[in-house]
Amino acid sequence: MSLIIFDYDGVLADTLDDLLLFGQRACDQLGVKHSVTKDDLGNLEVMSFASYGRACEVPEPLVDEFVKICLNFFAEKKSPPTIFAGLKDVLGHLSAVHKIAIVTTNSAQNVNAFLVQHGLDGLVHAVYGVDSPGSKAQKISMARSRLLENRMQEAVFMVGDSLSDIRAAQEASVTSIAVTWGHQSAETLRRGHPDFMVHSPRELIEIIEQRTDA
Repeated sequence: MSLIIFDYDGVLADTLDDLLLFGQRACDQLGVKHSVTKDDLGNLEVMSFASYGRACEVPEPLVDEFVKICLNFFAEKKSPPTIFAGLKDVLGHLSAVHKIAIVTTNSAQNVNAFLVQHGLDGLVHAVYGVDSPGSKAQKISMARSRLLENRMQEAVFMVGDSLSDIRAAQEASVTSIAVTWGHQSAETLRRGHPDFMVHSPRELIEIIEQRTDA
């Protein structure tokens, strides 16, 4: 049995359009004159709502408010985001053998609403959101400690779509898998030197099964 940890935005949930819309609304609400584009997300070294706000030229004293506004927009959205095609089946396949967790800079409330909407709540063992203490690397280590009995012997994978996901995996000494259907390009992801890079959800099964059967 292995532990597979997923990022949320851009990995499981197709939130790009919402992030751009909510980022623009937050800027407008805060009086920040900035036109939000995909590059504001795609070029981030650290993928978080706070870093996103700074990329949108939000003054430092207003960054926390930017984060709060964006998270509230997600919470107030009538329906959770769509799941990327193929991932529901992949999660079902992997959860039959392995433990699944989510580590994200979004809120646990928003992630749990998404899981319920897509019938995935029974497949995920833990969600560590922005409301959980610690860095992303610390949350990865926490998930490993809590969910694996033989945590030094069993494989742990971090599946993410950003440089900061890759670096958190490296800091926590787990295997990094970068996905190219998220918010950052393959070119950007390669700068982080992930252990693996995948272009479709089915490739996750191939890599994890090869690594755990070895």
